[in-house]
Amino acid sequence: MFDKILIANRGEIACRVIKTARKMGIKTVAVYSDADRNALHVSMADEAVHIGPPPANQSYIVIDKIMDAIAQTGAQAVHPGYGFLSENARFAEALAAANVAFIGPPKGAIEAMGDKITSKKIAQEAGVSTVPGYMGLIEDADEAVKISQQIGYPVMIKASAGGGGKGMRIAWNDTEAREGFQSSKNEAANSFGDDRIFIEKFVTQPRHIEIQVLCDSHGNGIYLGERECSIQRRNQKVIEEAPSPFLDEATRRAMGEQAVSLAKAVGYTSAGTVEFIVDGEKNFYFLEMNTRLQVEHPVTELITGVDLVEQMINVAAGGKLTLSQEDVQLNGWAIESRLYAEDPYRNFLPSIGRLSRYRPPVEQASDAQIVRNDTGVYEGGEISMYYDPMIAKLCTWAPTRDAAIEAMRNALDGFELEGIGHNLPFLSAVMDHSRFISGNITTAFIEEEYPEGFAGVDLAEDALRRIAASCAAMHRVAEIRRARISGRMDNHERHVGEAWNVALQGMNFDVTIAADPDGSTVTFADGSALRVAGDWTPGDQLARMTVDGDDLVMKVGKISGGFRIRSRGADLKVHVRTPRQAELARLMPEKLPPDTSKLLLCPMPGLIVKVDVEVGQEVQEGQALCTVEAMKMENILRAERKGIVSKINAAAGDSLAVDDVIMEFE
Repeated sequence: MFDKILIANRGEIACRVIKTARKMGIKTVAVYSDADRNALHVSMADEAVHIGPPPANQSYIVIDKIMDAIAQTGAQAVHPGYGFLSENARFAEALAAANVAFIGPPKGAIEAMGDKITSKKIAQEAGVSTVPGYMGLIEDADEAVKISQQIGYPVMIKASAGGGGKGMRIAWNDTEAREGFQSSKNEAANSFGDDRIFIEKFVTQPRHIEIQVLCDSHGNGIYLGERECSIQRRNQKVIEEAPSPFLDEATRRAMGEQAVSLAKAVGYTSAGTVEFIVDGEKNFYFLEMNTRLQVEHPVTELITGVDLVEQMINVAAGGKLTLSQEDVQLNGWAIESRLYAEDPYRNFLPSIGRLSRYRPPVEQASDAQIVRNDTGVYEGGEISMYYDPMIAKLCTWAPTRDAAIEAMRNALDGFELEGIGHNLPFLSAVMDHSRFISGNITTAFIEEEYPEGFAGVDLAEDALRRIAASCAAMHRVAEIRRARISGRMDNHERHVGEAWNVALQGMNFDVTIAADPDGSTVTFADGSALRVAGDWTPGDQLARMTVDGDDLVMKVGKISGGFRIRSRGADLKVHVRTPRQAELARLMPEKLPPDTSKLLLCPMPGLIVKVDVEVGQEVQEGQALCTVEAMKMENILRAERKGIVSKINAAAGDSLAVDDVIMEFE
């Protein structure tokens, strides 16, 4: 077994590998760029080596710099994580030449299966059903359009060396094929150093289901069930679960056996994932094989009890698999929510900045529930524009799917994160969505259920009543404290009223509060009452309440005359007033937002890649105006309506902040 391994990665996956290495008694070496000097993975490792400037193509994916770090520290093996150099055959070759073990598959398997075009050809030759497409190299946008027309729209334009949603576009017509081809090539070159593109038929209404395989160098191979990865946005997975709510045992076995056969056919060793697209009749088609550890591997670990990183290290050291196919048992249900630095209220555009507050739910494990949080950040740390926007992977396990979903709801509600835009509200909304709860999901779920983007959640009246009752009780506690601090009273019961009006989400509730040592009974104007209890005190940013015996977790912020409450995907301004204050508040005029209809504002911190128009030019609705790059993704900004460009304030190469004015219109 190895004494020391180097992790050629960063963020949460580097921290994840370090945890298992530590459990195995193996020392670890971290590598870091200038941007990651104070990163969590650096502090967790036994040693750390600086490898260059922030851009990945000047640090994390420069093979010579990783090899230098290995030489400096004497590491005997390298775990590549995912992304970066994890599927780079030249890196595996360089390690082999230096007599350093690669904790992953052999070079030949990476070349055969890591390349999307080659892997499809091999799968076809092996008799595996594949999605129709063009596997040859595509020279330019004109050829991409011609091929797309031959295949038939819609088509998927994909980077051959891609992964994680980078370098992928769906095109529904010639214009989108032309634009998508160029953007995919640019993203692929920037992220992977390989701009080869291929095109395949986009299967509508599909499920994305993948099989986890594990093989050793002694001819043994097993599959560890499947992961349902259909909740995706921009081809990037958002929520995963294991097992799939759709598969039956016969389909699971057929997919698993086919995945293992494919892996053995290319001499695969280590952990890998075979991805399939599955239609409504449970017909499945090979998409690609990821020759690395997947981001969503924790859900497989939670339902099988197998530490995949430990198995990878053991296989790389020459060991045999420690379990057979018969040993693999799927137990319970696991869900993973990917927490991204993306603002859902700005169409999920990237957000950067300092984490002024970062308090994940407490990790726990019992026979009834597991909460796990894989992360690479900490309170006070910076979210950089240079890397993937993932902050954490929050996972829950329970004996049933319904219980795992409920555990995830509570974990998301209890996750405190401030300082940047993030997708916590959206994740909570999905957990309460009837279609997700039913398991009736496809890769088009987000597009179909949120066609206009995410604008928050409107809670049902019963949920609003629970929040209103809790806020009324909390406001009473705050009023008592204020009165005591000011010295206005000795007997607070005489000075803090019982009648209040609670306004939230366009509704008003008149309530009265009867308090006692164990909580409060909040009675509504219609005579219904809710029993509220909790230990919230003014200043707490998380309120864990019980309302008629059911848990209610709310993030709490102070606003004038009430609270900012975030719970179950809703972001609410809750005003608690005396009856007279409420009467006067209804007479106040509404403040209107400023008119920005003639401005193109930068929707995210990023770099202007190109400007497609000039001053005086007339633009049409939907026309591309400019391209902004942030966190390795290109975003094309388009005209919302017909107009004439009157002024351009930014040029290619400029770095902009959120809401900087890019151009103005007459």
